[in-house]
Amino acid sequence: MAGGRTGNKRKKIRSRDKASLLQAEMTASYREPLTIPSRYLKFIVAVFLLPLAWVFTEAFFSCFTRAAIGHRFWASEEFWFFSLGIVLWVIAFFGLPKPLLLYVFGHELTHAVWVWLMGGKVSEFEAARDGGHIITNKTNFFIALAPYFFPLYSLLVIAIWGGLSFFWNIQPYREYLFCTIGLTWAFNFSFTLWMIPKGQSDLSDHGTFFSLLVIYMMNLLFLAVFLIIASPDVSLGTFGSELLNGAISLAYQIRALIK
Repeated sequence: MAGGRTGNKRKKIRSRDKASLLQAEMTASYREPLTIPSRYLKFIVAVFLLPLAWVFTEAFFSCFTRAAIGHRFWASEEFWFFSLGIVLWVIAFFGLPKPLLLYVFGHELTHAVWVWLMGGKVSEFEAARDGGHIITNKTNFFIALAPYFFPLYSLLVIAIWGGLSFFWNIQPYREYLFCTIGLTWAFNFSFTLWMIPKGQSDLSDHGTFFSLLVIYMMNLLFLAVFLIIASPDVSLGTFGSELLNGAISLAYQIRALIK
């Protein structure tokens, strides 16, 4: 009897030990859930964004070709002076010392502008020829990637032009506007291409593939906006129609492949 009771007692204790161990494992599992790095999820998102990037690219070049060939947009002063600005900057970029301080200042200021746009605060700002940084209480991939697609200096030129137009008639000088926009856009784009291969943490922190896709699409969006503004033959409705037709065509192609 005693032996039996002892045996039962020991068995009961062992059962309690197993239950306690199982409860501890469940608690540890609850406290430390399975986590997936966000850059892996963004890679998956980027894969699903590829069709959208294709449709957007097709729509842009379709509208550009229609305006350039069918409506002689290539012969307009907007196109030529914008292109002239690009050529002037390319000559300066490869033939003159690179204005690194100007780029770094614009790069960090663009980070700061997007922090402010998203309701954050910037507590420290630093820009020098060898690099810079900001300290902020808010960050996301738009803030991190903004300097690679947001043409801050081009938008500053447009803002200054708009402000001056309230006081003087500067329409006769609009070719200088398009030339300066082309130059400043090429400034931002050339430094973007120059900096990307240098292992920027802005890109790697959010996944290089995802970051490059966002940069590509946002730069294409800026060019699409410029095309809509500069060409009287391309409207927002026209571009939207091209996007819709491209999306429908791609959907039919995917459906045919699945079948």
